[in-house]
Amino acid sequence: MQPMQPMHPAHPAPGARGCGLGLDAGGTQTRWAVTDASGAVLRQGQVAGFSALQLQGAAGQMGIKAVAALLAEIAAAAGPVQAVVAGLTGFDAAQGPLLSGLLAQALGAGAVHVMSDIELACHAAFAPGEGYVVYAGTGSIAAFVDADGVLQRAGGRGALIDDAGGGHWIARHALRHIWRGEDAAPGSWQGSAMARRVFERLGGSDWALTRQWVYGAAASRGEIGTLALAVAAAADEDPAAAAILQAAGAELARLALALLQRFGARPVALAGRVFDLHPVIRARLQQALPAGMPLHRLMRAAEIEAAQMACKRITP
Repeated sequence: MQPMQPMHPAHPAPGARGCGLGLDAGGTQTRWAVTDASGAVLRQGQVAGFSALQLQGAAGQMGIKAVAALLAEIAAAAGPVQAVVAGLTGFDAAQGPLLSGLLAQALGAGAVHVMSDIELACHAAFAPGEGYVVYAGTGSIAAFVDADGVLQRAGGRGALIDDAGGGHWIARHALRHIWRGEDAAPGSWQGSAMARRVFERLGGSDWALTRQWVYGAAASRGEIGTLALAVAAAADEDPAAAAILQAAGAELARLALALLQRFGARPVALAGRVFDLHPVIRARLQQALPAGMPLHRLMRAAEIEAAQMACKRITP
């Protein structure tokens, strides 16, 4: 959820050449890694986030330029690679040729494969048919790669329709609570730990500032979603903040339960930085699942999984 400073790439041994580069692109940041054929990580880092949605509509050309600039930044740090596998938020199969072309041109790779970020997370968590992934970052989705390799999903409909339990959703609910409180009793924010922390991140308590921050041309879903950090920081002293996080956990459980109903009992892996915000989110999710359901936090980095997948796509 929190924007991260650029990571300096690790220095590989002299002459080390990466065979595969993996990308995990989300609304807040894009993480990348380069591995060799043995799976060892040679270089890794992160740049600003981007979404495949940037390439659509009237702003598509501007989006292409912005994505190309980010890929050029990655290429400069990653060095030469032979293959690329990328997981992108907002990805649609129809965008495959365009995105593959951008990646191939920027990174000089002969083999490029693009998929959604949630499909990549599923491959990082389980073999096909083994289990479900509930992902909560800026948005939210649950997914399952079945035994035939087909991606099955629940949620992931975007902020205007749903994305319940994600960082953007948490931020919206916090802002709604705070400003409804101000409608009823102006100045009441001073007695709310959540409001104080949110306004600290915004830079002030004036409505005009909140309005500009949320609705301004420069605002993005990812940036708005970072307010979830303020909600989590207040949760141990503010019942309203704790209630929002508990509601987020319940909404994320609903996604897992939808897949359980459709495909039967399987282990569940949790991915995305919302699960790092506060323990109450996972606790509420686990409470809503059937007793004894295996549940674990996905620790394997998706970008490293993608890089290793890329190495396997190289034709000897």
